[in-house]
Amino acid sequence: MPDVEDEETREALKQALWFSVGKIVDEQTIARRINATPQFIGALAEMVFTQVENVAKDLETFSRHAGRTTITTDDVLLLARRNEDLHDMIKDFIDNQKAEKAERAAAAGKSAKGRATGRGGRK
Repeated sequence: MPDVEDEETREALKQALWFSVGKIVDEQTIARRINATPQFIGALAEMVFTQVENVAKDLETFSRHAGRTTITTDDVLLLARRNEDLHDMIKDFIDNQKAEKAERAAAAGKSAKGRATGRGGRK
């Protein structure tokens, strides 16, 4: 049985999601000059929440199976394995992030080395 605090958090998350989905639907319906009922927004928000719960459970399961307590990008890639386009997009994003991180680390290393040798030429 879930405790009261967990249930309150879950409901707060659902409400926040409902609000966000409602804003997106409103923006799109205005741009497309169509209407969406509150029932549609509610059903869409429930569907998205259920999907997010399923994704979270799958990610936790993948991480646990690998003997980890932290979800990593490997878990996300494993989750996206059946959607090749999504998998490729996520993989490209991860690769770009790693490359940027390596560039920043290299630049920071050069900067630190320059400061160390900049005082009299000795380390």
